[in-house]
Amino acid sequence: MKHAGPGSVRASSHAAHQPLVLIGVTHPQTCVILGARLRVFRNAGFRVLLVSGPGELLDRTARQEGVERVAIPMRREISPIADWVSLVRLWLLLIQRQPDLVEFSTPKAGLLGTLAAMLCGVPKRIYMLRGLKCETATGLKRLLLLAAERVAAACAHVVLCNSESLRAEALALHVAPARKLRLLGQGSSNGVDIHRFIPGRTKVRARLGIPSNAPVVGFVGRLTCDKGLPELVAAFEAILSVEPSAHLLLVGWFDQAEDVLPDNLRTHILRHPQIDCTGFVADTAPYYRAMDVLVLPTWREGFPNAVLEAAASGVPVVTTESTGARDSVVPEVTGYLIPPGYPEAIAEFVLKIIRDRGQARRMGRAARSWILRNYPESRVLGLTADYYHSLLESPDVRCAQSV
Repeated sequence: MKHAGPGSVRASSHAAHQPLVLIGVTHPQTCVILGARLRVFRNAGFRVLLVSGPGELLDRTARQEGVERVAIPMRREISPIADWVSLVRLWLLLIQRQPDLVEFSTPKAGLLGTLAAMLCGVPKRIYMLRGLKCETATGLKRLLLLAAERVAAACAHVVLCNSESLRAEALALHVAPARKLRLLGQGSSNGVDIHRFIPGRTKVRARLGIPSNAPVVGFVGRLTCDKGLPELVAAFEAILSVEPSAHLLLVGWFDQAEDVLPDNLRTHILRHPQIDCTGFVADTAPYYRAMDVLVLPTWREGFPNAVLEAAASGVPVVTTESTGARDSVVPEVTGYLIPPGYPEAIAEFVLKIIRDRGQARRMGRAARSWILRNYPESRVLGLTADYYHSLLESPDVRCAQSV
């Protein structure tokens, strides 16, 4: 039976009272991936309030999707005084607006937001788990990050995981009991706009000066260590020794997060004649169509949007067996899974794809078919909107409909 549309079944019944849903993230950069989520919730009969640190991306996203927004500074790093101020501001906002349901995600907003929501007695509290930062941390920092995850989960009624392996890892790390950890459908917090991310022609190669017949290895995302950029650059040098005309297309920005790239590697990337680095790109869809293969050599994920977007664009993928990433590929069908931290494995499987064009085309077609079956944006976000309605209609969160 065809889905009637995100939340459309229940939208009319909420005409008299539109529940207020607050969506909170730490940094305005995250707002880039929230547009469809906000739109679907609004169309499903919710009033939506978007909260993040201040920035143009917060303002632009709220304006484009027709939702309210509030800027509350939150630091990604541990900062006791600033964190206390952010907590008080979130508490005051929740007291003033009295949302029916909150959804906080990303580590700092997840911790401070769910804690403030519990203190205010918000009726339904969701912690959206998009990944576990503690997976790549060590020592005291790992203990602190894990403790923060557990506090955020304890303050929430539901911990919504965006992949099966992330749910399993959260359970193994005792982030929350099994009854709290939920997975909707086949996972993903966004799904894919299957009408925007499509196979086809693009002018990106011509604009960047990349020859039309050159093999292009692509990457989309933050340029950081946790995303595996050091391994990718090392692998590219090995690829060049076999395919000297290859180009590495890095679609993303040098993020100044805790896993920032070393200065010497950043300089190497910017000076390399066959590495094309775009910086932040608002519309990545044309860039996937310029790639022969997408590589995401990540050490940790929730469920990588870039892999799903590449697959929808008919591009085979090489990614790792890390949490979240391993759910985003059908091995040997839509791409390849490799252990994290091995540049030689990246080079081996990238060369396998770019040297066998027939296999690459078969993988690309299989990848798009897999996305069309499981991850259309309307399906993924429709399930979420319906689940949130069921939470609001149930006096007991444990009795809410599981989608």
